[in-house]
Amino acid sequence: MTDGPRGWEERIAALWAELDATEEDAFVTRMDALASERPEQDAAALFERACAQDSTGHSDLAVPLYRQALASGRLGIRRRRATIQLASSLRNMGQSAESAALLTAEQDADTDELDDALKAFLALALADVRREREALALALAALAPHLPRYQRSVGNYARLLVEEG
Repeated sequence: MTDGPRGWEERIAALWAELDATEEDAFVTRMDALASERPEQDAAALFERACAQDSTGHSDLAVPLYRQALASGRLGIRRRRATIQLASSLRNMGQSAESAALLTAEQDADTDELDDALKAFLALALADVRREREALALALAALAPHLPRYQRSVGNYARLLVEEG
């Protein structure tokens, strides 16, 4: 189908809207078909294929696709999502130290609406590598601004969890 990038994005979004109602293998097959409409090594297509594998329980197949997409340097708005999702997949595969390293670097690189999601996945990775106090502090610090009351107290307690002395 040659409906241009905008039409492709709309069809990708429509397919994602059907995820829960679609058999997993069929979903991946349909995503692969949509991705094949793009040029070979297209970052967005690689990312969407990775997400499809990830969402259907195949972190091992998603990781190389995320890595390829990120290596292209042309992911645009998908770049941060790809980093978070790659780190999550790595954690699912028992590679929590690499996951934590990726997310820590990403935390220092950008800030956007995904900040709290990044912190949630970083907290999980930190807990896996036996840095539970740091993980709890990160989760509480991310939660604090969303509380209707006690934001200051929870934020202070989060800071105290990791302060030395």
